Amino acid sequence: MSLRLKLNLLIALVIITFTSTMLTMELMGTRSAVGEEIEAANRVATQLLTRVTLIYADTGAPALVDFLIRLGRVRATEIRLFGSDQSLLYTSPPSQYKAGREAPEWYSRLILPKRPRQEITLSDGATLVVEADASRAILDGWDDAMTLLMAGSIAMLLGNGLVFWLVGRATRPFATILRGLEHMRAGDYHTRLPALPGREAGSMAQAFNRMAQSIEDNMNARQEALEARSHLEENRELTQFIQSRIEEERRDIARELHDEMGQAVTAIKSMGLSIVRRDDRTDARSAEAARLIVDTADHLYDVMHSIIPRLRPLALDNLGLADALEDLVAGWQRHHPDMQFELSMAGLPDSPGDSLKLAAYRIVQEAVTNALKHAGAQKIVVSLHGSEQWLDLAVEDDGAGLADGWAQKRGHHGVRGMRERAQALGGELDLAAREGGGTRVAARLPLE
Repeated sequence: MSLRLKLNLLIALVIITFTSTMLTMELMGTRSAVGEEIEAANRVATQLLTRVTLIYADTGAPALVDFLIRLGRVRATEIRLFGSDQSLLYTSPPSQYKAGREAPEWYSRLILPKRPRQEITLSDGATLVVEADASRAILDGWDDAMTLLMAGSIAMLLGNGLVFWLVGRATRPFATILRGLEHMRAGDYHTRLPALPGREAGSMAQAFNRMAQSIEDNMNARQEALEARSHLEENRELTQFIQSRIEEERRDIARELHDEMGQAVTAIKSMGLSIVRRDDRTDARSAEAARLIVDTADHLYDVMHSIIPRLRPLALDNLGLADALEDLVAGWQRHHPDMQFELSMAGLPDSPGDSLKLAAYRIVQEAVTNALKHAGAQKIVVSLHGSEQWLDLAVEDDGAGLADGWAQKRGHHGVRGMRERAQALGGELDLAAREGGGTRVAARLPLE
């Protein structure tokens, strides 16, 4: 049901209620007035006619009839005279007031349910009947009620027509608002409403425009977020691809260094030793040069074997993650004998994927390297624990800890690289201060 129809029904109900109240009050007033008039008129007529019958007691009914004819009609009273044989000798003439019209029977009964009636018996056996007749007063009440009902009906029609027109004019801007909402529902978030007449409609238009602007801004921000997320995913895929290619190149270079360069350096050293043994007694200068070549080959061999683990730990491919980490920690312990290293591993998968074990290895390598360079730690603890779905690793140190506001400072490429490695596998990495001092790097990597 529309608001317009509701208002019209409300106005009609108010007018009907008011008219009904007025009709009820009119009915009650008419009933009270008619009752008082009938009672008074009947009492006066009865007393008057009683006296008259005493006067005409000796002359009989004919003389009384002559008196009644000369008396005529008494207001609100019906007078009839019956002879001793119950024949009608006289009846009051009809009233000329609103002659020929009568109020409805139901209305008459409602106004005057019972009419007073008095009977006076004369000495010759005739009977004078005095009965109240309020038909004219009741008709007046009926006419007044009809006038009030007509006025109420006209008022209801005119009032509803006026209200219908005014409400239609006042609610005309709502159609514009409804069209705007339909456009918004259809996805046209650029919809704006013009300035609408009326304080309420104007406020609704302003609120609608603010809402539309907020929705549009939200949609634009969401679109920008989706685009940024898409670009981020693309950058992560590109970064993962680049890291994968870098790791492949590192692995190839490490194998070339280990196989080709290692064999070449070993051959050079062998030839140098051969020359030393041959010329040690015959040509001292040649033997010294050969010893220099052997020492240089040893140095090249040591440098090459120190570079290979940084490029690509061969133990990671040949033996597995656990052995590679044990070699890595053992190497750190040899280079930093004054520091304490602990390695704890439990529940590691038997055959993790190449990406997983490489990411875990590089995260541990980067975290320990940062602790060695920047933390000034005396103890570093590396722990890896596997479950059915996750591999949890942590690197903790007792060093200086994180500086205030470190996350807002530029740089931290190592931390960013560790986080990108974890996120590329669908995992997460957290860097936080450790209880008791120091730093804790924790990563969770999915095994699937």
